[in-house]
Amino acid sequence: MLRVLILCTHNSARSQMAEALTRDAAKRLNLDLEVHSAGTEATLVKDDAQTVMDELGLSLEAHTSKALWDVPDAQNFDYVITVCDSAAEACPVYQGKTHRLHYPFTDPSGGSLDRWRKVRDQLQVQFDVFVAALAEGGPVPTSYGGSPSVLVA
Repeated sequence: MLRVLILCTHNSARSQMAEALTRDAAKRLNLDLEVHSAGTEATLVKDDAQTVMDELGLSLEAHTSKALWDVPDAQNFDYVITVCDSAAEACPVYQGKTHRLHYPFTDPSGGSLDRWRKVRDQLQVQFDVFVAALAEGGPVPTSYGGSPSVLVA
């Protein structure tokens, strides 16, 4: 089973939505994937994130904001994906097999629900492509909006 960690600064919006979207994509493709999200610091999952995910039938109700070291076996992931620049800069060094990817997305916090929906939809497209590449055994996108290419570990 592959393990994926999605990191953001507060684990309150983008990483939470990406976690749910990645799990959903893996389920649709019958891919055995363990997905976690975390932040460089923990806060609360934002209500607007819950609202826009509910629109897709995906609940964040059971999600909690977590710091990186609250995640089980935090140093053992196949993929660590940062979804904001701050988390990319603060991300710890991963040894061995971990592939680090950076897919930066605009922070929807403080914006309208339309802004939240736009970010959610961009996350969905990116993580659908990521999961599809894993399911096909092919190369994953190395950047946001990037076409699949070979990763350099």
